[in-house]
Amino acid sequence: MKHSALYITATGPTTGKSAIALGAMQMLSRSMRNVGIFRPIINEPQLDSRDPDINLLLQHFKLSQNYQDTYAFTQAEAREIINYGTRNLLIENIIQKYKRVLDNYDFVMCIGTDFLGKDPVFEFELNAEIASNLGAPVLLVTSGDNQPFEDIADSMKLVYQNMQPYGLDIIATIINRSSLSQTELDELRSLLGTGNEKALVYAIPNDPALGRATMRDVKKGLNAHTLYGEQHMDALVGDYLVAAMHTDNFLKYIEKDQLIITPGDRSDILLASISARVSTTMPDIAGVLLTGGIRPSESMAKLIAGLTGAPLPILLTEAHTYRTITALQEIYGLIEPDDIRKINTVLGLYEHHVNGKEIANKLLEEKLTSRMTPMMFEFELIERAKSDRMRIVLAEGEDDRILRATDILLRREVAEIILLGDTEIIRKKANNLNIDINKAILINPLTSPKFQEYAQAYYEFRKAKGITEEQARDTMMDATYFGTMMVKLNDADGMVSGAVNTTAHTIRPAFEFIKTKPGFSVVSSVFLMCLKDRVLVFGDCAVNPNPTAQQLAEIAVASAHTASVFGITPRVAMLSYSTGKSGKGADVDVVVEATRIAKEMAPDLALEGPLQYDAAFDPIVAQTKLPGSQVAGKATVFIFPDLNTGNNTYKAVQRAADAIAIGPVLQGLNKPVNDLSRGCLVPDIVNTVAITAIQAAADKKLAGAR
Repeated sequence: MKHSALYITATGPTTGKSAIALGAMQMLSRSMRNVGIFRPIINEPQLDSRDPDINLLLQHFKLSQNYQDTYAFTQAEAREIINYGTRNLLIENIIQKYKRVLDNYDFVMCIGTDFLGKDPVFEFELNAEIASNLGAPVLLVTSGDNQPFEDIADSMKLVYQNMQPYGLDIIATIINRSSLSQTELDELRSLLGTGNEKALVYAIPNDPALGRATMRDVKKGLNAHTLYGEQHMDALVGDYLVAAMHTDNFLKYIEKDQLIITPGDRSDILLASISARVSTTMPDIAGVLLTGGIRPSESMAKLIAGLTGAPLPILLTEAHTYRTITALQEIYGLIEPDDIRKINTVLGLYEHHVNGKEIANKLLEEKLTSRMTPMMFEFELIERAKSDRMRIVLAEGEDDRILRATDILLRREVAEIILLGDTEIIRKKANNLNIDINKAILINPLTSPKFQEYAQAYYEFRKAKGITEEQARDTMMDATYFGTMMVKLNDADGMVSGAVNTTAHTIRPAFEFIKTKPGFSVVSSVFLMCLKDRVLVFGDCAVNPNPTAQQLAEIAVASAHTASVFGITPRVAMLSYSTGKSGKGADVDVVVEATRIAKEMAPDLALEGPLQYDAAFDPIVAQTKLPGSQVAGKATVFIFPDLNTGNNTYKAVQRAADAIAIGPVLQGLNKPVNDLSRGCLVPDIVNTVAITAIQAAADKKLAGAR
């Protein structure tokens, strides 16, 4: 039986269920075409704020679902209905609201209550009853924080027993914030399994940063104002320090990630805090919270405003110090939609420790859908890259977008990242951006021990073109050339550049000494066009203005290979303004000849031409214009006859069909080098690195098979 929903419920309070829901939604979005969310009961909204879990999922996954359709009742409303002795009415209304969501979505992820009430047993049973009446299998979340194996095992056996009367199918159990060993985890799977079948049980270790508040959480929780340092509001708060003593003594108590709390008229403490944050010999504090509604004096404000970007966030609250301390105890680290670091930490932990495919297969119990949404495809890119981590060098390591992407790539374990540039500048920028790139390899080409080796190699490759040794050394000082040489000499598996440099500058080194693959005379490109329900390959839309018949054939074969690398079954349409033999002319003749050559190069490839775009794309048109074709009406790879046609068409489809265009992806090179747009965003960089890593892994496997 194929399930249409998954119900995520905790076994008690503070289990980190929100983080698990985020990871589960990603897993479901990768496996299913159209996923909605539903919470039967939410907490009481604070003022006009939304439920944090729902808001996070709606924004991060860019869901178009109306917020009012995502839940049935608030806690107070549900309690009132139950107190009137109409529990069945509560369940019936929840089912009706759920069905309305299910009518509009192929699959629904349901999230249980937050156990903030006074009776956790009541909430556990209520969640079990709701899940049972929705016919939804359950993903259990429990806390392993400071819990020995014996306690966890006894507790989970009791939970499983208590769920039996409800006839629930427990898809999987996640022990969050766990310190279980692999042996203990295997034993727990056996204990909770039935017969010879082990239960799906996963353990996610604790990451203290996820439970810690950021300065943004502090601001929101206290309704405070940001005076300075808005760009540093992602800083994590580890502890609080009330500064009421003399500056000399205050400095002795400073620790990393502290929030300094002091009345707003203590200019000496404020100055000392700013100085400590700038100093390389003092721990990095998270920020300063000024109490009593007292703003810094005019002279102090002028001094701070003169700094080149406030080095830390400074907040102001109207409450006095004691009330502020009391309020801070109630603030905990929510995962906000704009907190990219926490989100990617959560997703990285979930992907590393939870086998999403096992859960998805158990949910579906049939072959996964062949439909592919843009989000599913982007998730698949990350998964493919993670399966065989490659070393990818980023030539523009000092760019803020590159650094932010590196943080994400490392947290998601997509690839091993090498950053080129001034290492001190890179570290300083990362610190200012409050991101973690510690696992990246930083190389300054000018001081690298391999600089002379690379320069000599470049000289040997290019001396026939008149390059001198001195020119070779000058050339190798360029990070793009240095990074390309790393790939050439197997010190990296692929390179990405172009966030700062032009396309020509990015790919020129590759043309000079990476060279084309055997049997290919041309480097070309494709765009991966993510439509609402499928992914198509368009080539060549970025490199070759007027390819010859031979080059067009090579582009077709290379594009088919690229499609296969990314999990797209290649059915290649050689495009023209004519279908079959309906038209004549020099332009058609080139496509006819290219089709003939391509079939000789790859006789087993599903390839046909010439085809008009509508005949290649639309099955109904194909039945009229070219019936019986194995490509017409179901093409996945579209080869345009020239750059003018291809570039305009991909942009037209991108805009008219609201498609996502990923690329250009270069193909035909011996080793992967890919170009970014100078207007690229951080997600574009992440996708391009994943693409490059996938290409590198495919090339290595192909080389190993020879």
